[in-house]
Amino acid sequence: MAFSERKMPRICWLFVLVVLFAGSCHGFYLPGSYMHTYSPGDSIFAKVNSLTSIETELPFSYYSLPYCKPLGGIKKSAENLGELLMGDQIDNSPYRFRMNVNESLYLCTTNHLNEHEVKLLKQRTRDLYQVNMILDNLPVMRIAKQNGINIQWTGFPVGYTPPNSNDDYIINHLKFMVLVHEYEGSGVQIIGTGEEGMGVISEADKQKASGFEIVGFEVVPCSVKYNPDLMTKLHMYDNVTSVNCPLELEKSQIIREHERISFTYEVEFVKSDIRWPSRWDAYLKMEGARVHWFSILNSLMVITFLAGIVFVIFLRTVRRDLTRYEELDKEAQAQMNEELSGWKLVVGDVFREPDCPKLLCVMIGDGVQITGMAAVTIVFAAFGFMSPASRGMLLTGMIILYLFLGIAAGYVAVRFWRTLKGTSEGWRSLSWSVACFFPGIVFVILTVLNFILWGSKSTGAIPISLYFVLLSLWFCISVPLTLMGGFLGTRAEAIQYPVRTNQIPREIPARKYPSWLLVLGAGTLPFGTLFIELFFILSSIWLGRFYYVFGFLLIVLLLLIIVCAEVSVVLTYMHLCVEDWRWWWKAFFASGSVALYVFLYSINYLVFDLQSLSGPVSAILYLGYSMIMAIAIMLSTGTIGFITSFYFVHYLFASVKID
Repeated sequence: MAFSERKMPRICWLFVLVVLFAGSCHGFYLPGSYMHTYSPGDSIFAKVNSLTSIETELPFSYYSLPYCKPLGGIKKSAENLGELLMGDQIDNSPYRFRMNVNESLYLCTTNHLNEHEVKLLKQRTRDLYQVNMILDNLPVMRIAKQNGINIQWTGFPVGYTPPNSNDDYIINHLKFMVLVHEYEGSGVQIIGTGEEGMGVISEADKQKASGFEIVGFEVVPCSVKYNPDLMTKLHMYDNVTSVNCPLELEKSQIIREHERISFTYEVEFVKSDIRWPSRWDAYLKMEGARVHWFSILNSLMVITFLAGIVFVIFLRTVRRDLTRYEELDKEAQAQMNEELSGWKLVVGDVFREPDCPKLLCVMIGDGVQITGMAAVTIVFAAFGFMSPASRGMLLTGMIILYLFLGIAAGYVAVRFWRTLKGTSEGWRSLSWSVACFFPGIVFVILTVLNFILWGSKSTGAIPISLYFVLLSLWFCISVPLTLMGGFLGTRAEAIQYPVRTNQIPREIPARKYPSWLLVLGAGTLPFGTLFIELFFILSSIWLGRFYYVFGFLLIVLLLLIIVCAEVSVVLTYMHLCVEDWRWWWKAFFASGSVALYVFLYSINYLVFDLQSLSGPVSAILYLGYSMIMAIAIMLSTGTIGFITSFYFVHYLFASVKID
């Protein structure tokens, strides 16, 4: 009682402090870029990202084409690791907007186009390259009507080629519409992770925060033929007459040698009821990226139901066998071992060391690392920490997680190595192999692809400086942490086998069909949980669509883990029942074989859904990145299946009484 009385004043003071602190706090939005508010007349400059095309998948710098340059010169924006790896190159632009000022302005007139510039403009136009412009961290959106339906796209084309024509026309006049929402400071705190970094708007900044916030950025692109002699007399940002987009080709700006192209734009500010936290909704609900919820849910329910039935039947069978086996006395058990065939006969061989034990441990370690990275990333994204406003944040987060999960990879790999070998000898070599196996494969593939991108002069090529950054992260963070994890694995208690292994291996009975057919076929069930979501992921990567249904992806991941575990355990049990004690690699590839179907599906997607993809370079890039994805999936799903099967076999034979 005295103890409680002494504690009561402390608890009361703590409660008072919490109440006082809560009174001084305000609500906040999480996540998103830092909210800017602008006063009427404030200048806002748009930024430009790399030119992109769904036909080539090769990004190029905006200023690789003869566009107008800013008065102060081209300045690159700070980019994170993910943006650089994705080929983003964000530069400043001459497009200036003044808040709530509707105007039509002149930018510049080019010199006479030479042969190289004409060829480049025509090629970019024919390859359907898009200009990606950004205002206040919002991508520009173009709305087009097809068959009475509004279709939304990000970016606008470099130019266009009319049907049945060999001439190309450049987009040189842009009609912008900026949606703004009037904001009055209310002490609401904004915490964000966008390109402007962390920021807070508090009560003290209320006056400064009041103003207009940008909640939409739309464009109507036009091609307009100007008189270059008249336009060259103007200066940048001089007012020009507003024009309507011409429908006649004679009034459009053709791309040909010795032409001089004048660039103009006009901007209209429109008040909107859209609030700042909801301004990305228009992008995430784009027509082409709408997820078919009911179709996915139906598929997942069917797959889960079938896998659940198989697993329940299987558990009942094992339980019945164990119950019958344990009810017999020792003499009857010995007689039963002689008379019956099945998993009970491989008791002396089931834990015999597999072929290539070091490679198995390395792949398991890397699989743990990849699975942990994917799970944590998807969980964070599902809770909204990976906002699309934060470009490259998803990829940057994945890389950082992968680096620091090296400690888990080293620990798991070395512990399994100790279990297989009974000694810690060689753990350093194993840890080095774990740290270099999957990153080494990725590094080799990326280097080959990078030489291809360098040859194409694409911004998607990784700069040499970034190569050194990645190598530094690899050898200064990932390798030491993997070695540390391996050291902890040597200190952890080795997993003890429940039965002894015979000196002479038991002969495996001949089978009518090779066991690898069953292993390959087992991958179809995990693939069934994955392939619908895989379509939308591939579309977001290769068709430039936003993917933001991470909540559903988290459900798919959980179901995939369950199905991989079930399939691998069932297949392991089937192999043991036919007296095949070489279950180690089969358990790994039973669930890991889903990667084969993922890669084949990627090829199918390339042939039937990416028909516009042109040229061998684009196809090689696509297949290279698909290969990296398939290897990562194989290591992850194979590890899930193997670890589940290992503990199942351990439990199964620990339940059998052996003399």
